[in-house]
Amino acid sequence: MSYVDGFLAAVPQANKDRFIAHAKLADALFIEYGALRVTECWADDVPHGQLTDFHRAVQAGADEAGVFSWIEWPDKETRDAGMRRMMEDPRMDPANNPMPFDGKRVVYGGFLPVLHMGQ
Repeated sequence: MSYVDGFLAAVPQANKDRFIAHAKLADALFIEYGALRVTECWADDVPHGQLTDFHRAVQAGADEAGVFSWIEWPDKETRDAGMRRMMEDPRMDPANNPMPFDGKRVVYGGFLPVLHMGQ
């Protein structure tokens, strides 16, 4: 069974192109380290809720867009090894590839799929 890492982030609207450039480098490394696919999504139709919502989850400001991303791995073992390698890779050093958003407000976690339908 595959393994999925999911992420929510708030990215300044003005940094959209910088975010995409950062993601292209990082996502290529995830693939190099065993990920099957990586998807980055920029908020388009994300309503504000009454109790909670994507905006509140990452404390997004009025000038920020929500980003919803996931990485699909073949299994948790490959994910754990890949993530270790990512943390050690100098290409991911913030001095070489600074994040164009506040990493302290990223929400993330690893998930075991329980249902998969479609292609």
